[in-house]
Amino acid sequence: MKMELRALFVAASLAAPFAAAANSLTNRPENAIPQRGEKPQERLIKEVRHQLVMLPWYSVFDNLAYKVEGDKVTLYGQVTRPTLKSDAEAAVKSVEGVTTVVNNIEVLPASPMDDQLRRTLYRAIYGEAGLSRYAEQAVPSIHIIVKNGNVTLEGAVGNEMDKNLAGMRANQVPNVFSVKNNLVIG
Repeated sequence: MKMELRALFVAASLAAPFAAAANSLTNRPENAIPQRGEKPQERLIKEVRHQLVMLPWYSVFDNLAYKVEGDKVTLYGQVTRPTLKSDAEAAVKSVEGVTTVVNNIEVLPASPMDDQLRRTLYRAIYGEAGLSRYAEQAVPSIHIIVKNGNVTLEGAVGNEMDKNLAGMRANQVPNVFSVKNNLVIG
């Protein structure tokens, strides 16, 4: 009986790596397999976007943008943490099909005054009844970028009225030098 159990255990342990390899081939994530009618470039764009949005420290006070040209990805935007810049580059480099990453992300200067403005702007914009629905997303769609007292609003809103309302609310915050409203409607 012991010999049979030992032989069974040895056979199972020898077969385990082969079973795991076969299982990994059949259980690929769906995003690794191009969907019907989806071009490789479209899949690459979706995967880069997914990787950037899933970064753990990506917040409403950061703006990440990218451009995909073949197998080259260029990163743009502004971040409040230097680690987010390097994390974004590493995440995009891990995407299958990306061979080159150009990281043009700007790290915003550390400033207690800018941090205070960010909090005040967040309350002013997302505290507005007409704009509060944009705060309910995992990553809110209105990004508030503050650099040396100058504010840039990035992202997307549903209509022209929301875009104008966000700009007006940002302009009403004390100690803001200028507001640039780059929100797009979409």
